[in-house]
Amino acid sequence: MHAVEDVSFELDRGDTLGIVGESGSGKTATVMSLLGLLPPPGRVVRGEIEFEGQDLLTLRDDELRRIRGNRMALIPQNPMAALNPLFTVGWQLREAIASHASAPKREATARVVEMLGQAGIPDPRAQLDRYPHEFSGGMRQRILIAMAMLNNPVLLLADEPTTALDTTTQANVLELLVDIVERSKMAVLLITHNMGVVASMCERVIVMYRGRVVESGLVADVFRNPKHPYTQELLRATPRFGERRSVRAVLDESTEHDATVAGGCAYRSRCPFAEAQCAIPPALTALDDTRSVRCWVALRESANAGVA
Repeated sequence: MHAVEDVSFELDRGDTLGIVGESGSGKTATVMSLLGLLPPPGRVVRGEIEFEGQDLLTLRDDELRRIRGNRMALIPQNPMAALNPLFTVGWQLREAIASHASAPKREATARVVEMLGQAGIPDPRAQLDRYPHEFSGGMRQRILIAMAMLNNPVLLLADEPTTALDTTTQANVLELLVDIVERSKMAVLLITHNMGVVASMCERVIVMYRGRVVESGLVADVFRNPKHPYTQELLRATPRFGERRSVRAVLDESTEHDATVAGGCAYRSRCPFAEAQCAIPPALTALDDTRSVRCWVALRESANAGVA
């Protein structure tokens, strides 16, 4: 089974790219492939991951470990699962530095205090001897952000970093991430199912469904004029204050799975515009320099609009 297939993108320093889609669309599997952290029996069977001039898929485990957490850092979605409950926050953050550099303890502690302060942790030096359970969810997420930034990465991978937080805390954490990105000029790959988060943080967006990219482009273009029916449904499902709306009911998983196995467009069992041609799998096709879509109907409509 191919959990992710035919996914390709580029990121330069200062870029912010969002990957969106429902649970099971392949977002996290894509990120874990970059880090070499796919849980078994998952593995990358073909392709390449070029990072700073080298293909990560050709590296030995020890070579990849020197990059992971150093040049490329992850902010996971579950702070309590990511932080070890048996060790203090200060010890864990110093360990993140010691894994990649032989810095004296005093120097490492100073760096930890600096990053905790930048992440919005009050009185950061006083927090070093506390354990993860002594912090709120928002503070734990800030600790993970500080940990990711300790070694000055050039690529930050944020896997649904605000999922477990309340709305106010989400806004604060997103504001913090935006500030860090602007100051550091690093590249950010943001994984989320929240279209509002993408709108507030990203310049470009990739929409995934069943392990494939179904639409990509500039955030402003995709939000203003979504081409793929799945993107349209995602945007339609986004709650808006003061509005009442109904979201189209989706088919059950068994029907959807049968359609995928039979070939063709994986979304056609849920698509209100499905037609006979959708039994043939569409390719991801560029509409212009920044926009691509995987949908026969959207491609035909775009072609007709171009002719008109």
